[in-house]
Amino acid sequence: MAFHEVRFPANLSFGSVGGPERRTEIVTLASGFEERNSPWAHSRRRYDAGLGLRSLDDVAALVAFFEARSGQLHGFRWKDWADFKSCAPKAVPSDRDQLLGLGDGRARVFGLRKAYESGDQLYWRPIVKPVAGTVRVSIAGRSMVESEAWSLDPATGRVTFADPVPEGAEVRAGFEFDVPVRFDTDRIAVSVASFQAGDVPVVPVVEVRL
Repeated sequence: MAFHEVRFPANLSFGSVGGPERRTEIVTLASGFEERNSPWAHSRRRYDAGLGLRSLDDVAALVAFFEARSGQLHGFRWKDWADFKSCAPKAVPSDRDQLLGLGDGRARVFGLRKAYESGDQLYWRPIVKPVAGTVRVSIAGRSMVESEAWSLDPATGRVTFADPVPEGAEVRAGFEFDVPVRFDTDRIAVSVASFQAGDVPVVPVVEVRL
């Protein structure tokens, strides 16, 4: 098993349906009250890659990609068109978008993350597959130049600074990112006649933990 640092064709993922899922365990007590608990600290995303197919050439590209990943065996990158930026969907990523942490005078490595906020609740999603060339970083509001002041590992989402970040200084970043996924099936069933009649194959894709 390995992870291939290659993105599923973005033109095929553009029509797909999917999003985050949570796992909640609910126990109903004799009194009628409920106890709810979640064993997952983070959500997991699922998609259907079949809905983005528009032609037989698209089907051929899907099958080639599927074969190159050996079905479920190897992971790959997926562009979630509904959520692939550190900012609002119509905005351009800025080096002030997301707070990565505060400097302590010693730490040089910070992981990318994205905040999801509603009311007084805040969820931080780890970002482990940023898109190289899109990441912008600032320290205490000052933009930092990549390769001179910091470097990015696009396979893990970690930003490493050349020097320790001063104590109390905010480290912020903006970026585009992919979702690490794998196929959730070892079989793709396609009928040319059915496809031409509007029946697309079901090709489930699921996020993987890295």
